Amino acid sequence: MSATTTNTKPNSAAKRVAFFPGCLIPIRYPHMEAALRRTLPNLGIEIVDVDGFTCCPDPIHFKAADKLSWLTMATRNLCLAEEQGLEIFTCCSGCTATLSEASDLLAHDEELRGRINERLKRIGKHYKGTTRVRHVVTLIRDEIGLEKVKSSVKRPLEGLRIAIHYGCHLLKPSPIMNVDDPDNPVMMENLVKAIGAIPVRHEEWILCCGKSVGDGKIRQEMMETLLSSIKDKEPDCLCLICPSCFGEFDVGQIHATRRLNRDVKTPAAYFFQLLGLAQGFSAEAVGLDRHRVKPEKVLEYYGSALAEV
Repeated sequence: MSATTTNTKPNSAAKRVAFFPGCLIPIRYPHMEAALRRTLPNLGIEIVDVDGFTCCPDPIHFKAADKLSWLTMATRNLCLAEEQGLEIFTCCSGCTATLSEASDLLAHDEELRGRINERLKRIGKHYKGTTRVRHVVTLIRDEIGLEKVKSSVKRPLEGLRIAIHYGCHLLKPSPIMNVDDPDNPVMMENLVKAIGAIPVRHEEWILCCGKSVGDGKIRQEMMETLLSSIKDKEPDCLCLICPSCFGEFDVGQIHATRRLNRDVKTPAAYFFQLLGLAQGFSAEAVGLDRHRVKPEKVLEYYGSALAEV
């Protein structure tokens, strides 16, 4: 299978990494992918598209239904990057969780790795365990650095107050994800500061969005608790890095406002959309105009493109 580089400016010093887009962002939120493809080259990341990537698959429901098939599909994805000699970066916390857990399981269980490779033999694949998986924000922190993020900014988002939502899968289980302190993470705050904005912590800042909770009532209550906690701090928008969480907030806050009969809406944005604004792209170029709950203050002050971009 071939690997191609797209939407990048060739640079011999760029970090070449296989892009694992998952399924949710390309299908439901392609504007998030557009924001990634516009902003990452400015940080010195060369996006390599690998033919054949599929759904990760889902780290909750699919794994609960058939763990061996879940692991086989995940390992097949790992093989594709491994064959190209590339590390993988993901843009979805769920994808990061699946591929990281698969890698960890196979690294510590030789018998299991043998069983998976027997399955993969049917399609001519063999997993060696030489590739690495990271969420794109971790890649930026560890390989690119915050100073590079700052230097890419053409229009600092000064004065913009941004609440942070980490979500679950990026941080837990911490021995496998190994991203940040699961009880006191700082990575997203540092990234928000790097684009010139003001990070805002709210009382329930590390609570799950409730996306995969089976009980509908509990799921609603979790979202209402989160939205009320965020609203109390009166931020201009909410920043997150998971498309599943984004879907819960973008739609959930409309429903929650109706149920509670009071406005608990805070417009949500994917971090790379905000980075795109800071790099000088327009709101339309990074898809902020496509959200159900529009970030009005953000659009008012930073919606247009800088002439030099």
